Amino acid sequence: MPIVKTSKLITIERHITEEGAMHPDATGEFSHLLRDFTLAMRILARDVRRAGLNDVLGQTDGTNIHGERVKRLDIHANDVIFRAMDHGGHLCVMASEEADGMIAIPDEYRKGKYVLVFDPLDGSSNIDVNVTIGTIFSIYKRVDPSLNTPGTLEDCLQHGWKQVAAGYAMYGSSTQLVYSSGNGVDVFTFDPTIGEFLLTYEKIRIPKRGKIYSVNSGNAHKWPQGVRDYVTHLLKPSDDGIRPYSLRYVGTMVADIHRTLHYGGIFMYPGDTSMPDGKLRLVYEVNPMAFLIEQAGGRASDGVKRVLDIKPTSLHQHIPCFMGSEEDVLEVEEFLRAASSE
Repeated sequence: MPIVKTSKLITIERHITEEGAMHPDATGEFSHLLRDFTLAMRILARDVRRAGLNDVLGQTDGTNIHGERVKRLDIHANDVIFRAMDHGGHLCVMASEEADGMIAIPDEYRKGKYVLVFDPLDGSSNIDVNVTIGTIFSIYKRVDPSLNTPGTLEDCLQHGWKQVAAGYAMYGSSTQLVYSSGNGVDVFTFDPTIGEFLLTYEKIRIPKRGKIYSVNSGNAHKWPQGVRDYVTHLLKPSDDGIRPYSLRYVGTMVADIHRTLHYGGIFMYPGDTSMPDGKLRLVYEVNPMAFLIEQAGGRASDGVKRVLDIKPTSLHQHIPCFMGSEEDVLEVEEFLRAASSE
């Protein structure tokens, strides 16, 4: 099994402290930032669990920067994270998938050396039907950590390999927080009876190859030929029993990546004829997940090159993505190269 279940009873606060001790020059600012963020996740775990009772389901009358109808719970999640993070003095700027541009830290609060970018509620199409949803986040150091001025757009548009931490919270049958600060991937499960995230799995490793593929097959008629050829290959039985693969697709990136981290296989959201750059956002979704996948021993690609080597050009930039088990991602890259050379 790829999962290493811990026998130690460790809260996320203790885990953050122990990881901070690995860096003798640490000031504690990063640890405090993470603690503030876990407070937001506790609040959202409660609110999502009571969404129907709290009257925060349904849509608003507005659309976001992407032209999508905004769910009421999207707005609530965005507000909770902002209010938990704006005053701690650790951040110089934030950016959210639900905001048109950067989110400034209010003038009255100190500006720190970190940048937070986040998707407040991933899986909006699943909110009203009680299917798993989540929050995705990524933390960077600002380009010049010595500054105490408001952050800039350049601070938000950094290469993915510069992330100092990334992760997601998943609100499902239980609430889990999966994150990495560059020292492997750890999974914490929220125990509402004591109000703590407890370490559940530590340093998880994604299998080199899986037997599951995850993709929105409703777009198959619009896919590039290489993706069509690859999926046809996955469904063709092989003599060694590796194929056929099983299709599993939730439609919430958090849920699909969570399964892929544990069981292996591949998650794909390719570009197509209607959206050549795909649907997912590099800054808020693809980079954080690519960081986790690589930290767990997997591979994340846009079909041609490593995701984390791509410099974002805008906050809401879209990008095709293929991530998961190393051998599976290498294989789809081969199919894409073969199709492009024909």
